[in-house]
Amino acid sequence: MSLQAHPVGHAGPVRDPVISLRGISKSFGAVRALDAVDLDIFRGEVVAIVGDNGAGKSTLVKILAGVHPQDSGTISFDGSEVSIPSPAESRTLGLATVFQDLALCDNLDVVSNLFLGREMGGLTLDEEEMEKRSWELLQQLSAKIPSVRTAVASLSGGQRQTVAIARSLIGEPSVVILDEPTAALGVAQTAEVLNLIERLRERGLGVVLISHNMADVQAVADRVAVLRLGRNNGDFMVADVSYEDIIAAITGASDNAVTRRASAQATGSRADGGRNPEEGLRP
Repeated sequence: MSLQAHPVGHAGPVRDPVISLRGISKSFGAVRALDAVDLDIFRGEVVAIVGDNGAGKSTLVKILAGVHPQDSGTISFDGSEVSIPSPAESRTLGLATVFQDLALCDNLDVVSNLFLGREMGGLTLDEEEMEKRSWELLQQLSAKIPSVRTAVASLSGGQRQTVAIARSLIGEPSVVILDEPTAALGVAQTAEVLNLIERLRERGLGVVLISHNMADVQAVADRVAVLRLGRNNGDFMVADVSYEDIIAAITGASDNAVTRRASAQATGSRADGGRNPEEGLRP
């Protein structure tokens, strides 16, 4: 039976997650990449998965993408247990993954990249219909692409990311997984990609965002799931958690300047009967 919870940012009745992972473990030889990881993904929600290098983020994404099978644990889709033995099965299930390398063909135009392997038409390609569908999809995402006949090699980093995300939507997925979508992008291009993530959420899709950039996470995510050394180490609502709390969960640092200050404030409040007006003025 799947765990029920309120999706962050959604009021009303309790809803089941579209994807539910329970006890997911994966080893590569003697290396334990994931150890009994749980994760829920809801429709219309952006979940950021964060963690230090080696925390298991990429392994978790590859299990959902069908690249690696889990050693143990279960994956449920809309309450029914499923297996994801291959990337094709992942796409059929309704999961679209955009890896960091984007896997675009620089020598082809936007239309050709969007429909690569899914071309429309029989013996002759229906270029007119593919171009029309390309414009419709990009307009739904408020994408800033000058022309769908522009070669991908001439696009900016943000525009290339847009094409990769738009391509993932061709199969009408329920969940889109984005692996470091803003890595190596400038400020304007990063804002463009974050706006695109907002459009995905508005369309009712579940979005999984893998990122090292806490500013991006706090700007666009509803919920943050922290992995540390292959294990769950916190699941926070972004509206209710501070930057320091997330970093402490990522690093495992429970004794630092922030926690010591909080502890001192709590101790002072108890000593003064719950009132310590000068506490907030101390450096």
